[in-house]
Amino acid sequence: MTRSRVLAAVGLVVLAAGVAWLLFIGLPRWKSRPQTTLPEDSATASPATPAAPVPAEAPSAPRIKARLYYLSDDGLRLKTAEREVPLGADPAAQARSIVEAQIAPPPPGFVSAIPDGTSVKQVFISDKHVAYVDLSSDIVKNHPGGSLDEILTVYTLVDAITDNLPAIAAVQILIDGHEVDTLAGHVDLRRPLTKNATWVEAPAQ
Repeated sequence: MTRSRVLAAVGLVVLAAGVAWLLFIGLPRWKSRPQTTLPEDSATASPATPAAPVPAEAPSAPRIKARLYYLSDDGLRLKTAEREVPLGADPAAQARSIVEAQIAPPPPGFVSAIPDGTSVKQVFISDKHVAYVDLSSDIVKNHPGGSLDEILTVYTLVDAITDNLPAIAAVQILIDGHEVDTLAGHVDLRRPLTKNATWVEAPAQ
């Protein structure tokens, strides 16, 4: 066999081996490679919606300090304590805010002269600077009775309003929208009452 035929035979063998490798090894490997694809309409996809901002906390409502009244340690007089109450938009609203704080459960260490269950129905102020405080009938139904207890209940409300709102000259207590003679048969409520410090103990020196 001549040299040229030998080289041709070798070339054919190499070519056949290359074709066989391509068909049986290279092409299957290429097909099995994972294909990287882009999401549909990736060029026009809208950006992710940003998270909504967390709203800031609402500022707390303005408050003022008010002097409220509670039973003295011996239960024979009233003593004062300062508490924060919401600031009212006008004198009537401020008077109501004070009354609501006064009839609320007392702070630790204090005892209220207001019967449990009492609620405020309405507070309004006349052009003569008289505050009319309309309370629920619970103040009558749940009152323990007795002249001293009735006096302390009445002047808890009268003094709390007139002490904190000097422009108010007097206070008249109403029950369920009506004038009443008394709460428990002793203190005349048919007329407005002015501040009375007689029933308030002197602060400790």
